[in-house]
Amino acid sequence: MRALDIAAAGMSAQQMRVEVISNNLANISTTGYNARRAEFADLHYQQVTRPGTIAAADGTVLPTGVQLGLGVRPTAVSVMLSQGSLSATGGDLDVAIEGKGYLEVTLPNGTSAYTRDGALKRSPDGQIVTSDGYPVAPGITIPSDARSISINAQGEVYAYFANQVQPTLLGQFTLSDFTNAKGLEAMGSNLFRETPASGPALVSIPGEDGLGQLRQGYLEDSSVDAVKEVTDLIQAQRGYELNSKVITAADQMLGAMVQVR
Repeated sequence: MRALDIAAAGMSAQQMRVEVISNNLANISTTGYNARRAEFADLHYQQVTRPGTIAAADGTVLPTGVQLGLGVRPTAVSVMLSQGSLSATGGDLDVAIEGKGYLEVTLPNGTSAYTRDGALKRSPDGQIVTSDGYPVAPGITIPSDARSISINAQGEVYAYFANQVQPTLLGQFTLSDFTNAKGLEAMGSNLFRETPASGPALVSIPGEDGLGQLRQGYLEDSSVDAVKEVTDLIQAQRGYELNSKVITAADQMLGAMVQVR
């Protein structure tokens, strides 16, 4: 009985959808997090009678035929790229990306990763790093005697000193973009890795080549819409329940068949 396998595939799909929704809700307060969406496609069809089959000697053709679907399968968990709202923090190393782009960070093995989490920190030697201690490219070090730090919209980092009127330029942040940002591989810790699907990183100055600008003293909130996620959760739960009812009905039909004398 195909209904058992089809309903089981449906329950598995709805379970995966609930897992994606639960991850979105768990990250509702994660800086720079973009919501994910589970996507599905129907499985292979069993062609009992193919459309267009000749059904009579006079050449009559079946207009539809008989095609029995065999269930559903997951195709992707897609990232919904949208700008989260900006929250003021007042931190001199908090930067939000207003628009497209990712900050580039250098991992311990020397490879690059990318993030929209602008909650930056200062390492013991004064280098600007992420919350996990990864240096932010192009590697800017703040002198220990700097009185304050200023970061403008173009990513230029200035330091103010007690004995100087004019600030000193320490360096400039760059932003990276990708032809297919949805193809980035999520690594956790708000980091992404370049993949063949994303294409190579396109690096430029903030505010140029379609990239966003930086806003000092702000952080980007999660783009998760709690109302939408709860609505989707209810739909997924109902879909799971309906598929479970199909399994119950199929089991009852099998029971009736076994009891036939």
